[in-house]
Amino acid sequence: MQMIDIKSLRYEALEQFLKELGEPSYRAKQVFSWLGSGVSSYDEMTNIPKSLREKLKETTLLSTVERAARYDSKDGTVKYIWELQDGQCVESVVMQYHHGRSICISTQVGCRMGCKFCASTLGGKIRNLTAGELLDQVLFAEKDLGERISNVVLMGIGEPFDNYEQVLSFLKNISHPSGRNLGLRHISVSTCGIVDKIAALAEENLPITLLISLHAPNDELRNELMPVNHKYPMETLLQACRAYISKTGRRISFEYTMIRGINDFDWCAKMLAQKLHGMFCHVNLIPVNHVEENGLHRSEPETVERFQKYLQQHHINTTVRRELGSDISASCGQLRRKFLKER
Repeated sequence: MQMIDIKSLRYEALEQFLKELGEPSYRAKQVFSWLGSGVSSYDEMTNIPKSLREKLKETTLLSTVERAARYDSKDGTVKYIWELQDGQCVESVVMQYHHGRSICISTQVGCRMGCKFCASTLGGKIRNLTAGELLDQVLFAEKDLGERISNVVLMGIGEPFDNYEQVLSFLKNISHPSGRNLGLRHISVSTCGIVDKIAALAEENLPITLLISLHAPNDELRNELMPVNHKYPMETLLQACRAYISKTGRRISFEYTMIRGINDFDWCAKMLAQKLHGMFCHVNLIPVNHVEENGLHRSEPETVERFQKYLQQHHINTTVRRELGSDISASCGQLRRKFLKER
C-alpha cells in the first residue's frame, strides 16, 4: 500500500482521508493543527486517540527536515542546510528586519532553469519538494530559533512555478486558519517567468506578492542570461504581468540583478523604464552575488545608484536590496554547494 504524504494534503483532502479511516470530521482540525505546529512524530499529538495515531503510522508519511548545518551572520541572518528524509539537502535563510523575521525557502532540490548568475542551477534539478517539505523549512526554523517567523519568501533553490501544484498546496496549507495560519499578504512567490502558471495563479486570486525575475530590458540580453526567455519572450511575460495586475489588483515586483558590464548600462535603464511605463509595479535592484563558476561581477555602487535614480525619475518605484548574510554565503545556492563539496 502506498503511504500518504499527510503534511502535503490540503485540509479538505485530509478531512476526506480521515473520514475513509472511519474518523469523525472534527479529527481533521485536530490533526491539521498538529501538522502546522511542526511535530516530528504522531506520538506528540496528545489529544488524538492512540488508535488513530497507530492508523496514521501505518498509512502515512510524516515529513520532517533535519538541521544539517546552521550558519549565523554578524548581521543576524541565519542560514540553514536542511537534510531531507531521502538524504538530499536544501537551504533556507532567515533574515531579521524591523517588522520581524522573514524566511526565504527552497522549492526544489536544484533547478533546471539555467540562469547564468545563479548558483542554484549549476547542478541541475534533482527533484521537486513536497508541500510538506516547504512547510517544514518554516516550522523547523521557528523551532530552532525559538521565534515566530512573520514573512515567507519562495525564492530559494528552485523555480516555484516549475513545482506549481505543491507550491499552491503549501500556500493553502500555511495560511489555513486551522494550521499555521500565516496571512497570505505576508508571503511572496518568485518566478523567472513561466507565463501559463502566472495566469493560473491569477485565477486563484490569492493576496500574495508576485516577484518576477526580469534581469534584462530586452529579449537579446534576457535570452543570454535566462534560457526561459526563449520559451516566454519578454513581451509575452509583460502581457501576462499586466493581466495578473488587472485580475488581482495587486502590484508586481520585478527583480533586476545588477551585473557589471552586462545589464547595468544607462541604455538598459532607459529601455526598462519604457517597457514598464504605466504598470503597477516596483523594481528591486540586486547587486549580483559572486559565484565562482560564472565569473560575473556586481555593478559599482554609483552605477546602481544612477540606474535607480533614472527609474525613479520616470515614475517607477525602485529600491536597492539590502545585502544580508554576505559573510555566510547567504545568496541562493552558494552554501549548499559548499556544504556538499565539504561533506
